[in-house]
Amino acid sequence: MDDGDAVGLAGFAFELGILKRLRRTGWSHAGIRDAESVAEHSLRVAQLAALVAAEEGADPARAALLAIWHDSQETRTGDLPHTARPYLAGRIDAEAVTADQVARLPEAAAKTVREAVAEYEAQASPEARCARDADKLECLLQAVEYRAGGNAGVEGWITSSQDSLRTDAAIRIADAAMQTSPLAWRDR
Repeated sequence: MDDGDAVGLAGFAFELGILKRLRRTGWSHAGIRDAESVAEHSLRVAQLAALVAAEEGADPARAALLAIWHDSQETRTGDLPHTARPYLAGRIDAEAVTADQVARLPEAAAKTVREAVAEYEAQASPEARCARDADKLECLLQAVEYRAGGNAGVEGWITSSQDSLRTDAAIRIADAAMQTSPLAWRDR
């Protein structure tokens, strides 16, 4: 790696830092004032992807890697709520955004990110399906947590997340989450 590569990687690292400050916007529709950030969401998605993949017989590390990059394009697009989709001229091309984002990176690093995003978007591998389910499962868990905190307007997120799950492991985890207090882990 030369100095130019290092500068490109440092710049991308700063760009990724935006995800720590970028709030997930859809929650504001339910009256959530201090919603989780995209980075906070992505961390739990990656953790869940590894767990779901382990239970599904897929590669946990690969599923977690795909999940880490699943929303990285939002540094450029922002986090758009589902209500914005009908007004967009087509779907945002995550692979095109990613290609722009990694254009100044050394090839090995750029290829890693491009391939992870392409695999996630194609949904052709078991790891990609586990990562997608982890994204939906994390949304469900977050909605259950917000509901437990007194926010009643999150039922739509719970229903749509639960309806979109495909893997047996994610479906079972969601069913359990619906019957478990978000603080049950404290009971020993």
